[in-house]
Amino acid sequence: MAGPLPPYTLRRSARSRHLRVTIDPALGIVVTVPPATRRGWARPEATIERFLYERQSWLRRHLERIERQQADLAARGGVRDGGAIRYRGELHRIRVVQAPGARRSSVDRVGGDDHDELVVRLTSRDRRSLAAVLEAWFRDRARGAIDRAIERHVAALGVSPAAVTVRDQRSRWGSASRQCRLSFSWRLVLAPPEALETVVIHELAHLRVFGHGPAFWALVASRRPDHLAWRRWLRTHSYELHAALDDTATLGSVDVDRRASA
Repeated sequence: MAGPLPPYTLRRSARSRHLRVTIDPALGIVVTVPPATRRGWARPEATIERFLYERQSWLRRHLERIERQQADLAARGGVRDGGAIRYRGELHRIRVVQAPGARRSSVDRVGGDDHDELVVRLTSRDRRSLAAVLEAWFRDRARGAIDRAIERHVAALGVSPAAVTVRDQRSRWGSASRQCRLSFSWRLVLAPPEALETVVIHELAHLRVFGHGPAFWALVASRRPDHLAWRRWLRTHSYELHAALDDTATLGSVDVDRRASA
C-alpha cells in the first residue's frame, strides 16, 4: 500500500532484544527497540520504517478498528446510569439506585424484558466511584468463574496449580509460571464464558507443556476444540474490554509482529 507511513512513538527498552510494535489507543503506534548501545540498534530508523511500511495496511486496519470501538463505547454512554457495559459477553444496561440507608453499595444482575441490567445501589457512606463499585463486583465474579473453570479441567489435564491470582493484567489475559502459579485478568468475566474458559485451559496446559508447539496446541484442543475462535474474539474485543471502566485505559500490548532483527 503506497502512501506516507503513519506516525509512531519510539521507545527504548533494556529488556528488548528485537523490534516490537504495539498499538496503544492513546499513543497510536508504539515501536520498542533495544538500547542504542546494543549492537545494530544505534540508528534503528531505517529498520523501523521498512518494518512499518511492509505492514502498513495491517496497521491502518487495526487503528481504524480501535477508532470504531472507541466510537461504539462512547455511543453506549459510558459508566453511568443508563450506560451499557458487557458482562459474560452480553451487553447490560447500568441502572443506578440511591440507597442512603445501606451500609455498603451493592450490584445485582437483573433480567429485563428488553435487556439485562446491572442494578447498582449506591450508599452515601461509600466513597468509591461507580466504576470502582462495578469493578469490585466484576472481580468477585471473575474469581468464581475462573475457579469453576479450573475445577472442570484440572483432572483431565493432570495438573494442579500451586496458586491462582486474579489481577488487572494489561498485556495478557493469563499467565503461568514454572512454579505452577497461574494469573488471570479479571476482565475475562466481561467476555463470553467460552472465551474465559479458553484462557483458563491455555494456562493450565502450560503446567504440562511450556512453549507453543504442536503438543501444546493439541492439549488445548483436547479440552476446547474451538479455542481458535475464542482467542480471535478476545483479540477483536481487547480494546473494548480494557477500556470498559476506564476512559484512560490503554490496550497494553497489541502485537503487530513480535520481533524483527536489525
